[in-house]
Amino acid sequence: MNDVKQSIDDLYRAESRRVFATLVRLLGDFDLAEDSMHEAFSAAMEKWPQTGVPENPVAWLISTGRFKAIDTIRRGTRFQTLTESHDAAIDIDHEHEAVGDEVLRLIFTCCHPALAPDAQIALTLREVCDLTTEEIARAFLTPVPTLAQRIVRAKAKIRDAQIPFEVPDENELGARLRSVLRVIYLVYNEGYSASSGETAVRRDLVQEAIRLTRLVASLLPDAEVFGLLALMLLQEARRTTRTTHDGDLIPLDEQDRSRWNMAQVEEASLITQQALRTGRFGVYTLQAAIAAVHAEAKTYEETDWEEIIGLYDALLQMEPSSVIQLNRAVAVAMYHGPEQGLELVDDLIKEGGLMDYHLAHAARADFCRRLDRKDEARASYLFAIKLAHQEPEKRFLSRQIEKL
Repeated sequence: MNDVKQSIDDLYRAESRRVFATLVRLLGDFDLAEDSMHEAFSAAMEKWPQTGVPENPVAWLISTGRFKAIDTIRRGTRFQTLTESHDAAIDIDHEHEAVGDEVLRLIFTCCHPALAPDAQIALTLREVCDLTTEEIARAFLTPVPTLAQRIVRAKAKIRDAQIPFEVPDENELGARLRSVLRVIYLVYNEGYSASSGETAVRRDLVQEAIRLTRLVASLLPDAEVFGLLALMLLQEARRTTRTTHDGDLIPLDEQDRSRWNMAQVEEASLITQQALRTGRFGVYTLQAAIAAVHAEAKTYEETDWEEIIGLYDALLQMEPSSVIQLNRAVAVAMYHGPEQGLELVDDLIKEGGLMDYHLAHAARADFCRRLDRKDEARASYLFAIKLAHQEPEKRFLSRQIEKL
């Protein structure tokens, strides 16, 4: 009994989004698909302990969810004749076929140009990544009711405009690529450094983002797709060294580099070099190049900070951003000293863009600590703790105060 329940729990974590995505395609309705998916998993909890786990549990869940939806439609006032496509047998044997990947179809639907950019991001994080409305709102500093309405309107737009649930053809794929990559990167970032909660990393989101990027690369071998893939692989290569067994954060300068996945680093570095050589690269490839400089340094002290500053300068030309300026300030502090880094961060905070960004105040605190300005460091650490939502980050910042 417990083994079956555990199998269903594991299946939900691994496959629920694919079940949901398939049901969206079959039913054409996000909310109906969501309800039907949960009913299917509930039915599995009732039946599988007696009958055993089916040979193809995903197909069973999709089929059960579809029939649950049919019952719902028949009971409701909006009954309509079910087309043959709804009753057709479901073939999901080709799980890894890129064009037929249901989750990839779902991403392109959520990132349709008929939807506003904010709606694309919110809908993808909600429907593809299964984040709660509250989690998404907190990550993007948006009131929960505003975010909820954004998602509701996006679903209505897809339904009313009959936006097709499909990967666009080759003629449209390039134009749609930028928004898809942006959303996949946001999915990855939420997994790499969760916006809130008890854990720093959500590996399920990281793995899903990497898998989806590989799928997109198989559809459109664009330099930026490979740049994004390389960036994620480089960050993932040091995942096991970023936290302790208790979930506490380990800063880059204290990580055990002998435990980094160097095979992954080599693969990602090669992909980055190939993307750079095309001359058609963008922000993801430049970020991958920065990550590669970090990953290829044998020790933290051997990091080529001058090269990193130059790469940040190139990145800022492509995408001016306060967060990128903050990261550049950290590199400047490592190369030229904490005084220059502190001056840059203070200017960024005064400008207002990073006033509520906890990492800006954490960086400021670290520079003050290195300059032996302990009172200022303590005040900035405390302010960063106040702004942080992730528990491991709060614990890390508290430990820095204790070290003072």
